[in-house]
Amino acid sequence: MYRSKRIVILLAVLAVCCVAAFAALQVQERQERIETSGEVVLEIDSDAVQTLSWTYEGETLSFHRDGDWLYDGDETFPVDGEKVGELLETFQSFAAAFVIEEVEDPSQYGLDDPVCTITLGTGENNYEILLGDFSAMDSQRYVSIGDGKVYLAASDPLDQFDAGLRDMIDHDDIPELDQVTRLRFDGVENYTVTYEEDNSASWCEEDIYFTQRDGKTLPLDTGRVEDYLHNISYLAPNNYVTYHATEEELASYGLDEPELTVTVDYTAEDRAEEKASGTLILHISRDPEERLAAQEAADTGETEEEETITAYLRVGDSQIVYQITSEDYQELMAASYDDLRHQEVLSADFGDIRQIEVTLEGASHTLTAQGEGEDRTWLYQGEEVDISAFQEALESLSADSFTDERPSQRQEIALTVYLDNDAFPQVAVELYRWDGEHCLAVVDGEPVSLVARSGAVDLIEAVQAIVLN
Repeated sequence: MYRSKRIVILLAVLAVCCVAAFAALQVQERQERIETSGEVVLEIDSDAVQTLSWTYEGETLSFHRDGDWLYDGDETFPVDGEKVGELLETFQSFAAAFVIEEVEDPSQYGLDDPVCTITLGTGENNYEILLGDFSAMDSQRYVSIGDGKVYLAASDPLDQFDAGLRDMIDHDDIPELDQVTRLRFDGVENYTVTYEEDNSASWCEEDIYFTQRDGKTLPLDTGRVEDYLHNISYLAPNNYVTYHATEEELASYGLDEPELTVTVDYTAEDRAEEKASGTLILHISRDPEERLAAQEAADTGETEEEETITAYLRVGDSQIVYQITSEDYQELMAASYDDLRHQEVLSADFGDIRQIEVTLEGASHTLTAQGEGEDRTWLYQGEEVDISAFQEALESLSADSFTDERPSQRQEIALTVYLDNDAFPQVAVELYRWDGEHCLAVVDGEPVSLVARSGAVDLIEAVQAIVLN
């Protein structure tokens, strides 16, 4: 009796093993069939699609085509047609890494409760595409296209369809401002910058941007102007606060009367790589209540070192209003003449200087350049001298702040610089005592800026080193 029971048990175990081995064989055969798959299983012509919707993380977005793509939830929403095209391209030629043909339990692939449901309509056909779990073993996603099979997608459609409404907006374009002919500021700053090559109103040949002040044509620092334009080109606003601004909303953002309006006339290459002219207009404002509070704090001397800035941007007459960062706001608002002018006391290229007369402690000294380029030498009283420390000190004299205050203390040092420039053959630079930290720089008889006293000391010491040798 006991022996019979043992035989029955052994036979049962053998039967289970045989079933398991058969199942494993079937699985292996199916895996081998899966590995050799890779065919295109769905082709939907993007141009034929008239409706598109998807549900992801509890949000459903629906769009329809009426010439342009429109958002079903609000047809005033500016839909980015290129973004819709990118979504549709996913199923233009949808390939599967492998196919599971006999699906008994969709839940094991996450398709009973899909991560994302996508619906496309062409007018003739409707397609429902379900995105299931992500296969950790194969690093691919299970997909159902409604034909009773389950596919592992060669490319994960969720990489595109995890988009929310904010990802679908057609943002305002800001061009690359490589060739600017005119720059206009209105608001807290009011002046115009023009692009002019070969203008004789500057000591420096590299100056190409100029402005008018008090009837005079004045050069601006090319690098500073181009940095400002670069900051505009790379704004890339995308944090919109409204996409269909009303007059009341514009007022709430301070954009009914912007703090600053920047108008840029430019020439750029279009998509056909042809030159095209255009005008970019930016309106910038800080939150009105915050701006008022900041002004009141400034009036009482209670400003914070790192204050919070909430600021907004509007491009031309666009209905979209963007919130911009504190850094972007500060860079755009740094548009005054003092922000964009030369900071150096003498902006002329040192290579254009042929002679320097120095007055120091009542004595005059003359430095003269001979030769050209790298072979040029400097002479003092007929002897060759090393002028590198003097050059570094002179080029380092830079404004800590600008002023029109007249000098009231004694002169520290005076230079008359002779240039190879027909319009400006010579420039007079004088440094006067101001306080313990600054000297006042006067150029051609006009006060210009306060410079670090340490810089003036370096210049004086460099002259003394040459004179005393």
